[in-house]
Amino acid sequence: MGRAKRVVLAYSGGVDTSVCIPYLMNEWGVEEVITLAADLGQGEELGPIQKKALKCGAVESLVEDATEVFVTDYAFPAIQANTLYENRYPLSTALARPLIAKLLVEAAAKYGADAVAHGCTGKGNDQVRFDVGITALNPNLKVLAPAREWGMSREEAITYGEKFGIESPVKKSSPYSIDRNLLGRSVEAGPLEDPMVEPPEEVFAMTKAIADTPDEAEYVEIGFEKGIPISVNGNKLAPVALISQLNEIVGKHGIGRIDMIENRVVGIKSREIYETPALLVLIQAHRDLESLTLTADVTGYKRGIEQTYGELIYKGLWYSPLKPALDAFIQQTQETVSGSVRVKLFKGSAVIVGRQSANSIYAPDLATYGADDQFDHKAAEGFIYIWGLPTRVWSEKHRKG
Repeated sequence: MGRAKRVVLAYSGGVDTSVCIPYLMNEWGVEEVITLAADLGQGEELGPIQKKALKCGAVESLVEDATEVFVTDYAFPAIQANTLYENRYPLSTALARPLIAKLLVEAAAKYGADAVAHGCTGKGNDQVRFDVGITALNPNLKVLAPAREWGMSREEAITYGEKFGIESPVKKSSPYSIDRNLLGRSVEAGPLEDPMVEPPEEVFAMTKAIADTPDEAEYVEIGFEKGIPISVNGNKLAPVALISQLNEIVGKHGIGRIDMIENRVVGIKSREIYETPALLVLIQAHRDLESLTLTADVTGYKRGIEQTYGELIYKGLWYSPLKPALDAFIQQTQETVSGSVRVKLFKGSAVIVGRQSANSIYAPDLATYGADDQFDHKAAEGFIYIWGLPTRVWSEKHRKG
């Protein structure tokens, strides 16, 4: 089934992507497979993964360190947009997919490949994100998805791989499917497929159990410049260091766990467990700072844009023409979103307890109920009459009795 001569394969080192290498060559007639592993701050040594790809038959094994780009070009715009899919999930895993798609397309151009491939199955969201993203960046590039078509169970895939020297896991494989990057972890499958089963503590790695968290609250102050986080407790930090430090501080207090039933792109519901300590608190703090610096109409209108933006990311439309249009609006709103937010961390909760900004449009002399009150109370009566006039007229026309 010859589809391509040279293929760049998105490679994680797991069973499916490892089996993809001999499968592409022996079943689909691919002559050369080049693997690409993306380092997105998952905290995993990618050297062994690189060697494993070569052992599985790849002619070349690439490792791309894209952690900083991941934060600056993908995470930060999502924070500025306060993106929460279905009002809960901050898209830590979904944000990685358009970047990996971009790396695949760039590698295909560099190495003269006529196709790219991934190890996604037919039930997940990632196949949509990869296929749509790759096609948007290069419509002429073929996208191969062996695991979507080979029809093998995991056990059969392991057996197939063993025929080509791919070692099966020495110990019993974990029942969970886990994806990790700097922004967070996503965990699914195994006992989690029963929505009534409480996630066992073993599925968490970035956040402590409440029983193990400190017995005293910790305060953290996050500084923003034009909607982008730049400092923690007054110390300016590079993007990757800022996320890393906040992950540690916030996770220590058991904050950042999400257990939800979400609606996948392909139309099925899925039970997902996420850990996103830094990302959740950053969005919470950023949104609060906006309440201090944006007018009511801009804030209200932006909420709808934020929902659209989150769905766009989740559904693999990062490279669609809608995104730059939304970006233009969001970036305009962020011009005044500079300042700092104080967050209290304690026993699984993050509570905003203070905020300040040179661009604040909170006016103490108008808000106060004390002696310094400058608000014209007499003006309120005329305002209320005009504001309620349509309702009054309607009531006089339609009231009964």
